[in-house]
Amino acid sequence: MSQTTSAPVASPAGFSDVKGWFWPADQLLFDWFLKRQDRVPEQNGDLLELGAYLGKSAIFIGGYLRPGEEFTVCDLFDSPAPDDPNSAEMGRSYSTLTRRGFEANYLAFHEQLPTVVQAPTSVIGSRLDAGSCRFIHIDASHLYEHVHGDIVAARELAAPDAIVAFDDFRAEHCPGVAAAVWGAVATMELKLICITGTKAYGTWGDPEPARAELLDWLAPRTDLWHGVEEVAGAPLIRIDGKKAKAPTPPQPLRPASETPKAAESPRAPEAAGESGTSGPSTPGPDASAPAAATRGLLARALGRRR
Repeated sequence: MSQTTSAPVASPAGFSDVKGWFWPADQLLFDWFLKRQDRVPEQNGDLLELGAYLGKSAIFIGGYLRPGEEFTVCDLFDSPAPDDPNSAEMGRSYSTLTRRGFEANYLAFHEQLPTVVQAPTSVIGSRLDAGSCRFIHIDASHLYEHVHGDIVAARELAAPDAIVAFDDFRAEHCPGVAAAVWGAVATMELKLICITGTKAYGTWGDPEPARAELLDWLAPRTDLWHGVEEVAGAPLIRIDGKKAKAPTPPQPLRPASETPKAAESPRAPEAAGESGTSGPSTPGPDASAPAAATRGLLARALGRRR
């Protein structure tokens, strides 16, 4: 079992103290999709996050782990990046990222760490069983080649009707994410259910039951605007979350002064010397941005396919 350094790391007093980009609208949708899986008996499987930064969304996802399931987080943390473009991206956006910081944050809210794979996200397909994951959050590199690889892996690992969330697919500084996501819609049978200003939610299963239930849930809400438009021959729900009221956040296990240091992972992580893609980024434009941009991206993806 690999042991982390024992140097002290400040523990967050509350969820809002955890650094990261995880907006109220997406917290609401993570909560909705994960709770819906509890209501659907056939929705079994594990949880997976590719790119964790300092653990904000991982802390949230970990609260929905059911008995007998496994939650796996794959991130570079402070390992070297696998190539020069990824190294430059890490230096720009994630200079404060460390595994100790992630572990200290996570253990402030949960008794045990998830399974930590400190390695390239490109290795995740060889670490988990095909068809084993019911919920996958892709929030690692923004470079097209890496995001495309993450999507290929997610398709292999997704259980029937699994939900896959993609971060930063609309951010102006992340065109590679947009190209990879819309390319998967055009060429890999990915079916998008809804989008917010920062994330897209889709499945390789049947999207209609979730889409219909989501519309019913959205209908009475006054804090989330939504609309539906046809994209690539299927309905797509657009959600504007500027007024979103976040769900009850995860609560710390104990006062910050009593939170134990992150000392040891409950499972042997991958070698820290391996490298990979990592972490979320700054938020993109909100969901009220003109739909023309997404239609243009899809048109270009379809054009490349032809």
